[in-house]
Amino acid sequence: IRPKILICCPSNITQVEKNAIKEAAECTGAKKVFLEEEPKVAAIGTGMDINTPSANMIVDIGGGTTDIAVLSIGGIVTSLSIKTAGNTLDRDIKKYIKQKYKLLIGDKTAENIKIKIGSVHKPDQSERMEVKGRNLMSGLPNTIEITSEEVEEAIRDSILELVKAIKSVLEITPPELSADIVDKGLVLTGGGALINGLPELLEKELKIPVVIAESPLTSVADGTGVLLNHLDWLSSE
Repeated sequence: IRPKILICCPSNITQVEKNAIKEAAECTGAKKVFLEEEPKVAAIGTGMDINTPSANMIVDIGGGTTDIAVLSIGGIVTSLSIKTAGNTLDRDIKKYIKQKYKLLIGDKTAENIKIKIGSVHKPDQSERMEVKGRNLMSGLPNTIEITSEEVEEAIRDSILELVKAIKSVLEITPPELSADIVDKGLVLTGGGALINGLPELLEKELKIPVVIAESPLTSVADGTGVLLNHLDWLSSE
């Protein structure tokens, strides 16, 4: 049986990259390959009705990329995809600890720090975490204690890049759709949406309501499932 395959991709990839993805899928024995942009699929997965004339805005903060999009009448009106995402924040934390404490930690440890005490808005001073790694000076195992405030400092520049990117999408959104976004706000999906304080920070910077999707970690997968049941909504490339 040659299956039909739906693959989600970032919104700013080139036609050459799309062709490469399609070719790789066809080599696995696919009968037909559909490509769809991640923010649109994530929006469908959150339950948004993107087929109406009114605007919906979504920010999907994944591991490798953050996809920002304004959708209306079943399609993407304006969008932007940036490399600042979850993995970037992990690298920021690793770099900060290496520079300040001369301690080398792994990717998994950095991610655990982000998940457990990571914060981007008014971090709790009492939140602390023990971090184990290898001391760069002695080469021996060592343990330090890091605070939520330090994590906020480590990832601050990357978060500001994210805010700047969202603002740039809002700036190029048609005025009639901007009015809808002021009323509805934007929806956050992806693992990065779960960082403590992010909705509050975005509301402060963007002056619009911000909510987290009901299942941010599975929004894209949920949307993919919906689209696979409605292949007539898709067109092969």
